[in-house]
Formats: sequence, C-alpha cells, structure tokens
Amino acid sequence: MPDKSILVIGTYDTKDAELSYMAEAIRRQGGTVVTMDVSVLGDPSQPADYSKHQVATAGGSSIETAIASGDENSAMQIMAKGAATLTAQLHDQGRFEGVIILGGTMGTDLALDVCAALPLGVPKYIVSTVAFSPLIPAERLAADTQMILWAGGLYGLNSVCKASLSQAAGAVLGAARAVQLPEREAPLIGMTSLGKSALRYMVDLKPALEERGFEVAVFHATGMGGRAFENLAAQGAFACVFDFCTQELGNHIHGSNISAGADRLTNAGKKGTPQLVAPGCYDLVDIVGWQPVPEKWAQHLRHDHNRLLTSIVLNHEERRAVARAHARQLETATAPVALFLPEDGLGEWDRRGADLCDPEGLQVFYDTLEQTCPDHVAQHRVKGHINDAVFTRNALAVFDDWCAKGVVKPVV
Repeated sequence: MPDKSILVIGTYDTKDAELSYMAEAIRRQGGTVVTMDVSVLGDPSQPADYSKHQVATAGGSSIETAIASGDENSAMQIMAKGAATLTAQLHDQGRFEGVIILGGTMGTDLALDVCAALPLGVPKYIVSTVAFSPLIPAERLAADTQMILWAGGLYGLNSVCKASLSQAAGAVLGAARAVQLPEREAPLIGMTSLGKSALRYMVDLKPALEERGFEVAVFHATGMGGRAFENLAAQGAFACVFDFCTQELGNHIHGSNISAGADRLTNAGKKGTPQLVAPGCYDLVDIVGWQPVPEKWAQHLRHDHNRLLTSIVLNHEERRAVARAHARQLETATAPVALFLPEDGLGEWDRRGADLCDPEGLQVFYDTLEQTCPDHVAQHRVKGHINDAVFTRNALAVFDDWCAKGVVKPVV
C-alpha cells in the first residue's frame, strides 16, 4: 500500500533549498511529495508538479498580471487565491493527504488561505517565521491548523533551521498517517464553555445529549476555541449549537487580543443552524495575564485566573455595550434562537455570595438585552444560576421541543 502523499507549498524562487530539504525529509521517512510553486518573479531549480502559472490561473489571473501589479501584496493575493483554489481541487481529487506550507509573512499570509480551503481532519502545517505571532488574526485560522516556528530560517539552510524543517516534515507525515478523519455516525452539536471552575453545565448536558443520539464537541471559549467553533459553524457542521459562553464577544468589542474574531456569535445563525444561547461570563474581559494591565482597566476589579490569563470585571456601562453586541450579532440569524437568561448569575464567580457577584450589573445587562434584542430571538428567564440543574433542564426542554418539531435536523 502506498504511503501518504504530502503537498509541499512555497516560493521556490527564494526558498528552493529549504523546501527541497523538507520534501526530501518526507521522502526519507517513506512519504511521497507533491510540490506547488507560488513564486511570482523567479523559477525553481527543478520544475514543480504545479507551477506558478497554474496557481495564478486557478486564481482567475496570470503571473503576468501579478508582475504588472507592481505591488507584492497584490501579487501574493493573486497567488493566495490560486493556491487555495488549486489545493482544494487537488484534495477533492485525492492527490494528497496532508499539506505543509513554508514562509515568512508573505508565505504565511498565503498559507492561512490554503488551510482555510481544506476540510477538518486534513493535516495542515504552516512552518513560519511568525508562528504564534499576534500578527495572525484569529479569524484567519482554520479549526485544526498547526504552526511550527521556523527558527533561523529567514535565508538559506543552516543547522538551526534544519532542526525545525525536519521536525515539520515528520509532523505532517506522521499526522497524515495517524489522523482519524471525522466520519460522524450521529449529528454533531457544538457547545462553548470555559473550564469547570467557571462554567459546569457541559458536565450534565453532554451525556444527556449523547443519550438523545447526538455527538457533542465542547469548545474552550478563550479565543482560539471560539474561532474553531465559528469556523465549523460556518461550514454547517452542527445540527444545533449550545453557545453558552459568549464571553469572547465582550473580549472583542472591548479591545482584548484574546478574541475569536468579529464574527463571533454569527456563523451558526447565518448558516441556518438553530442556536441555544446564554451569555456565560458576559461580565468579564480576558487579558493576557503576564503583560501589564492596560491603563483602561487599572481601576477595575480583576480575577487572576493563572499566569497566562487575567479576567477584568466590567462596569455597568461596559456591560450595556456587551448586551448591545449580542443583539447585533443575533440579528443576522436565519434559524430559531433561544436566549437563556439565568437570574442568579452567568459564571461561578458571580453567583450570589461569590466575590464578583453584582446583581445590579446583571440587571443592567438584562435590561439592555431586552430593549435591544431582535424580535425573532426567544428570551427565556431561568430562576437559577447557569451552573444549576434548573438551567440544564430548561435548555434540554427547548432542545427536545425543537427536535419534536423538526427544527433540529440531522447533519451527519
């Protein structure tokens, strides 16, 4: 049986040695390689399996047009569109099982588009000089993108960058061999939450939904988790969502870089997926814990969750802004939305008697929601806390009613 084939993408005019080294490392481990050149000006030392001309044509343009633009950004956007289109076509044809893209900022920009064009489960590796960098916005990341820092690799081969490149070659080939592609036998529900110290409803909801014949994926709503959730929602992967931690929306509108993107709380609705929503931990904005607290938050109460993450407690006007943001995002929904509003708090730290409890702030938030929420959103007051059993019962009652009425349809 032939081994896995890896698509290797990069600018072969400037990074021929590095790309060839990585391709040879894949071959040494028993894999096969398909190459794609996304250069604009120069040519590789050996012809690539898919040339820069084929890439530009796939993007509805030509190398001549890219060169004539006289601008590297415009030229690489032509190549990015072509690379993403051609890569998706090649995957549909079964030409490769994993992809690895090499680059600096230009190559990484292109790589993000390529990865976004491929379905969940196809190994996607970006070897980048800006891996993990704040240059990369959350909304550009596919749900299962992997990044490897290309250390010492700006120009030419050396012992430092060979260590990165050889590991990357092993990683993508190993992933292609080991991956269990999603072959769902049950419709999938997407759920958002934080860890159990803050939100715990998933402990009871997950088994209850599985008993009803659904698969449940719980996403950690700390920026990247919400991004993965929105990415899959946009693909129509979910039969229904239990989006009970929307805190990333507050993070985004208040300027935190712990963001899932500007489209948080929109993609399920735009795709026509029914949504059960609760604004879990709405009163907090997360910031990077190891950085100095920004001046705008200096006088706010805060909760130091760990050395990585600090949560800022919002004042009443800031909570109103979060409520209005929820209303704006839910306005775009094209399928039923049930919005649950637990009266005793939306996170363990704001439960009655807890350190961050603010009943007046919660009421301000709910009043603003009720004033601004779209008419098509059904609001459900819950006499209890979001982590109480009564909340779980209310959510399941609405879900069961939707299932009985055919609102929730199997997506397998």
